[in-house]
Amino acid sequence: MVPMRLIARLASAFALGGLTQCTPSSPVEDPASATEAPTNTEAQALHGHTSTGKALFSQAFPNTNGRTCATCHVLEDSTALLPEHVQARFASHPDDVLFNRIDADDPGAAVPTYEHLKKGLVRVVLSLPANMDVIDTQGQVITSPDRKISVWRGVPSIQDIALTGPLFQLDGRETNLEDQAQSAISSHSEGGLVPRAQLRQVAEFQRGEFTSGRARFVAGLMAHGVPAAQIPLPEDFMWLTPAERRGREVFKAGCEPCHGGPTLSRIVAPAMRENAAQFPVTKPDGNVLYTLVPGAGPQPVQGVRSTPDILNVGFGAFSYLGQIGQFPVLYNTTVELPRYRFRFYTDGTRQQRMTDLPPIPVTASGAPYDPIPAVDESGAPILGPNLLPQWFSTDPGRALITGDPLDFEAFDIPTLRGIARTAPYYHDNSMATLKDVVDVYSQFILPVTAPLNLPPVHPPETPNGLPESFSPAQKQDLLLFLDRL
Repeated sequence: MVPMRLIARLASAFALGGLTQCTPSSPVEDPASATEAPTNTEAQALHGHTSTGKALFSQAFPNTNGRTCATCHVLEDSTALLPEHVQARFASHPDDVLFNRIDADDPGAAVPTYEHLKKGLVRVVLSLPANMDVIDTQGQVITSPDRKISVWRGVPSIQDIALTGPLFQLDGRETNLEDQAQSAISSHSEGGLVPRAQLRQVAEFQRGEFTSGRARFVAGLMAHGVPAAQIPLPEDFMWLTPAERRGREVFKAGCEPCHGGPTLSRIVAPAMRENAAQFPVTKPDGNVLYTLVPGAGPQPVQGVRSTPDILNVGFGAFSYLGQIGQFPVLYNTTVELPRYRFRFYTDGTRQQRMTDLPPIPVTASGAPYDPIPAVDESGAPILGPNLLPQWFSTDPGRALITGDPLDFEAFDIPTLRGIARTAPYYHDNSMATLKDVVDVYSQFILPVTAPLNLPPVHPPETPNGLPESFSPAQKQDLLLFLDRL
């Protein structure tokens, strides 16, 4: 057990930049791999393992399309794929391995174009769970024979992955970094199986990539078994300007309840965890099931999800609105995203329907895109789980892994460490800047998140905007603090 007094002193040192190394302990190797690394000391073994891992990360494996891990996780750009990098690369080297047909707007086109890729988006092909089908607007099953669908997603940074885990492409579909690396080689590099020893070396390199000494400090303690609850936030020891200190207080009120703990990626407030674990239960037609509560009227029935740190905060709905021209602030509205509806069944036999998502909208006026829903005989609005009329989903998120409608359009909560260096944001790169993110949260998300108690008491910042939870000054201070993370 590491003494808490020492942990606090180390946190302070890391926050001030006084320490630069805090190496996690090496993973336990199986007997078959015991001779794969130098054995003179643990430190030398780890150093050699990581150096080899970086080389493997940066070079193409045999029998691939030439892409490396670093092709999309660009080392010079905090291991993310930034649109400006893609655009500059296409202008100077349009024959680069990055521009493979698998990520063309239309892979079968005679002359492929790459407008999605220029937005930092790559095509992700996933298999449908056994209890799901794709359906059309008439409810007819149109699942392809191979039972696969594709979605467009941004490339997340692999920095600090030692803190947050291998939640590959934000939906948690891999449980370890070795399998994550193999999935990327198979799908994005179109390669075969790679020896497990080499995958371990790539994974070890990824575990050593951090956004700051503060992140490295936290990872080191976690690797040595210190419970997260006992690790102090290094940011609490940072020297901050008066504006950044005010931003830190705004962060505590509006960001930390979900992006909390030493990883800055976990829901820590009990009320928020309870809130995040719930998602509306839907009827077979996909509309929310309501119950009548005396004195309160119709209330949506809530189902309990198993993964509160992977949740639907509404950006799937925003993505939909952007595609139909109702949310033009989004960065990716100039490219067309998929338009899916899904049927969920009770099991893999696909005989008994559970629900269709999203449901066909039933609006007050009957107009397709009327934002006001119709109501049923009990006065309850006829709405799907996102609580707005929605014709299609651009990405079902976690539900595509679990087959659970309670996971519809749910995505992993990212760490906010290094957030200022990895724009654009969200699973589909829908927010161009960090200011856009803060604006949207202040107007649309924080006011309706009851456990936060952040009502929209501030006037709109723009003529056609909504009342906001944060004032312009608070948002500016918050951005200054986020820039320090």
